[in-house]
Amino acid sequence: MKLSFTAPTSLEYFATLVGRDEQFPLLEAAISIGQDEYTDLDVQEVLGDVDRLQARLKRRIPTDADGLYRLRTLNQFFYRELGFGGNVNDYYDPDNSYLNAVLSTRRGIPISLGILWLELAQGLDLRARGVAFPGHFMVKVNLPKGQVVMDPCNGQSLSREELAERLDPYRGGDPSPEDLDVPLGLFLQASPARDIIARMLRNLKEIHRTQEDWSRLLAVQNRLVVLLPGDWTERRDRGLVYAEQGRNALAVQDLQDYVSHVPTAHDAGTIGWRIVELRRSHGAI
Repeated sequence: MKLSFTAPTSLEYFATLVGRDEQFPLLEAAISIGQDEYTDLDVQEVLGDVDRLQARLKRRIPTDADGLYRLRTLNQFFYRELGFGGNVNDYYDPDNSYLNAVLSTRRGIPISLGILWLELAQGLDLRARGVAFPGHFMVKVNLPKGQVVMDPCNGQSLSREELAERLDPYRGGDPSPEDLDVPLGLFLQASPARDIIARMLRNLKEIHRTQEDWSRLLAVQNRLVVLLPGDWTERRDRGLVYAEQGRNALAVQDLQDYVSHVPTAHDAGTIGWRIVELRRSHGAI
């Protein structure tokens, strides 16, 4: 009997990567997002490209090198030699979020550059983590003499004063005393890998939503639903994309799931009326 095997879809592959928090493969999951745009993308090949960069870097590090030496060598390699940096000329280009493209162009946004930088840093046994700082993804490294917080677009280390200044716009125009009393350290907590991938996808979500590119937005929403199964707002947003595409039955299913699981949501009434309209136009009532 001849056996036949069907290759998993890109979404099914993504689901296998993000199914568990333990040993979550941040780099592989991030690379796989590019399969929505680059349908022939070989994720393992891109992982191999990163491994080769890692090998080049490791050859420069003496076995007895301390953490500060490793950090400086990494930054010299990543920013000066390889030339990675922020895409200031086209910040909202979706390619800035596809790691295969970032590796090719050496241009990206904070979170895509940060993921690549973190992979190299952790390969050097640096205690490096991503930081979901408001408005701008950061990376941090814990060294024996203290913590270094960096902008992954350029490797610049930021003082507490500089970080506080960057935080000011997100405290509101007239911050309350409670907002002012929130310690800066709370904004510098290490971000779990799942949250990093969610932030990456939401960057793409906003780009495609602004451009009303419903097919690309749906691909992103499908990943967010898989990644965050308990976040019913993502199910709602997928339903709204289905509605824009005229796929009313699927839209009703997602929107109904949303109001059923979050009946006290501020927009539950609005979504309820949308469900009625979609059912009427679909001929269900």
